[in-house]
Amino acid sequence: MRGISLGVRSFHTRPPCLQPLRPETLLSKATSNRLSRIGPLSGKHPSALDKAFFQTSRLLQARHIAFRAKPTSPFDTRFFSSNAAQLRTAQLPVLSPPSVAGWLIASSVLVFAVIVIGGVTRLTESGLSITEWRPITGILPPLSQTQWEEEFDKYKATPEFKLLNHSMSLPEFKSIFYMEWGHRVLGRIIGIAFVAPLIYFAVRKRLTASLPRSLTGMALLIGAQGALGWYMVKSGLEDSLLETPGAVPRVSQYRLAAHLGTAFVLYAGMFGTGLAALYDWRYATEGAWSGLSDGTQWKKVLENPHVRRFARYSKGLTALVFLTALSGAFVAGLDAGLMYNEFPLMGGRLAPPSNELFSRDYAKAPDGSDMWWRNILENPTTVQFDHRCLAMTTYVGTAVLFAMTRNPALRAALPPMARRMAVSAFAMANVQVLLGISTLLYLVPVPLAAAHQAGSVLLLTTMVQLLVALRRPGAAARVWRQAMQSRAGKS
Repeated sequence: MRGISLGVRSFHTRPPCLQPLRPETLLSKATSNRLSRIGPLSGKHPSALDKAFFQTSRLLQARHIAFRAKPTSPFDTRFFSSNAAQLRTAQLPVLSPPSVAGWLIASSVLVFAVIVIGGVTRLTESGLSITEWRPITGILPPLSQTQWEEEFDKYKATPEFKLLNHSMSLPEFKSIFYMEWGHRVLGRIIGIAFVAPLIYFAVRKRLTASLPRSLTGMALLIGAQGALGWYMVKSGLEDSLLETPGAVPRVSQYRLAAHLGTAFVLYAGMFGTGLAALYDWRYATEGAWSGLSDGTQWKKVLENPHVRRFARYSKGLTALVFLTALSGAFVAGLDAGLMYNEFPLMGGRLAPPSNELFSRDYAKAPDGSDMWWRNILENPTTVQFDHRCLAMTTYVGTAVLFAMTRNPALRAALPPMARRMAVSAFAMANVQVLLGISTLLYLVPVPLAAAHQAGSVLLLTTMVQLLVALRRPGAAARVWRQAMQSRAGKS
């Protein structure tokens, strides 16, 4: 029995198996092993009684071990198809879901709205009505008559009131105050609507690996945009304007262009990133890419020489659209749209006289070395002429883009979405030219001028979507698509 005792102790120290244990299997193995050791220990062959004893004891021990082992039944939830898919998905890189794309596109819509409202604020000369920058407490407007009178007294001390609006009443002041206040509040809403979901998606690990850095940069740019807006407004509140002969109280065109340009960058970044996230998800889950149901052709399409040439041209045209919109900020900042209200001529000529385009009156250096660039950026006549030239160049550029899509070789290789966006860009350019000419001929009415500024954003929108349509799927989306295809092949 000492041998039996040793055998039992040895048996119990074996590690339990994770697979299901059958008592009959344990019985056969244990009995054969231990009976083979009885002979040497006892010096005789086991009898029938010994065999019966071993069979009974091993059966009890085997059942005890089998019940102790953790069973893996055929109905284990780990082996259901949905859970198995989750286990495989956990090993894939993070791919942003459509909710991330929706949040980014919605944020870009808010930025579009604040650009248009900012244009209306400038056109109604409401931007200088709030003379302080209070990021927290400024979210509430004056709530009592006393508070309104205090705000009005602050505005009365500004050059704009003393030189232009000295006969303004309190009700008139309230109208321009609410316009600027609404613009600022919408900027704060954009910050909250962007930063709060960004933190949520980052904590929940819903962002593709390349997104956290770029989205954090956008969040910082939103904060910088608020400070830049106040820096712009502050330029129109300086008392030095009262001492300058013929000065008009308005913000610096340089700061206005920086403020508007930053808003355009934010809009394009949010909109383009949101579209890219949405298209990546569609490619990973459905296999569709840029309007093609068979997304596996993306590499062949993008390697086509005609498509590569078209993509390079589209990037250059997008930069030209942005530059044209930025030149419009200089036109607005200098009120250059109120000069030469005719088209296509300027004073009966295609171009104003050279001494008017490059006047020495704008040079500040003693030797006049800064005359050329100061006229380009500070002379209203030159600024309007430059904007006209850039606008017409942009229009011709979109016409060439559209004509390129009519080329049979390129048309056969270009994905459907890229073709649609090229057509949309040319159509929007036609609308934008008509709005610009109408704004000029009718002396910059607020509705037309605001529509013209909104049109510049929409033209940029078509170009951004065209670039996204010619973008290859992201690395995470490609890995997901490969995993999906492997899973479909095995099933």
